[in-house]
Amino acid sequence: MKVQIEKVFAMPASADLTWQFLQDIAAVAACMPGAKITERVDDAHYKGTVTVKVGPATMSFRGDIEVRELDVATRTLRLLGKGADTTGTSGASIDLSARVEAAEGGNSNLVGKSDASVSGKAAAFGGRMMNAVADQVLQQFAANFATQVALLKAAQTGAAPAPAASPPPAQPELDGLALFWALVKNWIRGLFSKQQG
Repeated sequence: MKVQIEKVFAMPASADLTWQFLQDIAAVAACMPGAKITERVDDAHYKGTVTVKVGPATMSFRGDIEVRELDVATRTLRLLGKGADTTGTSGASIDLSARVEAAEGGNSNLVGKSDASVSGKAAAFGGRMMNAVADQVLQQFAANFATQVALLKAAQTGAAPAPAASPPPAQPELDGLALFWALVKNWIRGLFSKQQG
């Protein structure tokens, strides 16, 4: 099961400042709901975890992240990630590219493209549900990313303490129950649109 997503998110700071934050892999990972870098092997290799909560149950995925490209000229970051849940019933891999572009008013855009594939139990959800889950995760990630970029901007203009003094708070687990409800609504909407078509 493969899912491809392309998104553009507006950022409240200049392209240079947004790019500066994007290069901090651990800080960027902290913006992803339930994700955490657990080990920095070297400048290009990291180990991490992602925790997803579904009702009373919690699933943990462990994996490796490789920085494949870090291009200052085009402000582009490319990461490859792969991992499996701790029970060994599901696996996932992602090829993610993120680029920072200048926007009007001294702000910037974060342009992201990802190709993800899942196997095992996780693949049983189907493409539509996987897209809905990915969309929810990305919206949450972009909001957290924008908050951290705004803090960095405030720190550099002297309006707030430096983010280094207070690192980004660890994001709680991704609430699978809320995502499941969003998926059910999407599925029902899809059924009705097919019947009307």
